[in-house]
Amino acid sequence: MELLTPILQAIGLFVATNIDDIIILSLFYARGAGQRGTTRKILLGQYLGFGGILLAAVVVSLGARSFLPEDALPYFGLIPLALGLYAAWRAWRNRDDDDDDEEAKVADKQVGVLTVAAVTFANGGDNIGVYVPVFATASTTAIIAYCLVFLALVSLLVLAAKYVATRRPVAEVLERWEHILFPLVLIGLGIVILLEGGAFGL
Repeated sequence: MELLTPILQAIGLFVATNIDDIIILSLFYARGAGQRGTTRKILLGQYLGFGGILLAAVVVSLGARSFLPEDALPYFGLIPLALGLYAAWRAWRNRDDDDDDEEAKVADKQVGVLTVAAVTFANGGDNIGVYVPVFATASTTAIIAYCLVFLALVSLLVLAAKYVATRRPVAEVLERWEHILFPLVLIGLGIVILLEGGAFGL
């Protein structure tokens, strides 16, 4: 039961922070259509890039736990809260615009392991910003559980992208709802971290 909570939280967090990756990876699938080894390259690249994201988040969070007083850690909840508010503002500001950001990220890029890894890592700034406060306030066991669940879900993410690549209406639905789901999850996560840690005397 002790591990069930971080496992469920990890699943929810992974889904919320990686919906946009489904779109990006599906575009890589579209570019690699008819080429041998496309799935293998995308899978390896995604693991490599996401592994870098996880490593960065773990290192930063452990550093924070080592050098910051324990009372300061709950204030890390301000990071996902700020990211969520910014994402909500950006979604509202661009509500009438055609979103070509994902296409731009893979434009003129061949499907290769390092290319997919680089795009994944470059697109993971928000992930790191979200994972650091979660890891900084979690136990070592919980961090390990988070990482194992995240790594297990990477394969499902790639399979989902392969499915979406051949079904554009599904991709359009994901794009539309991602702009709503992502800010809500981040704002909620930030509030939970602040409340559970007793930040600001809450």
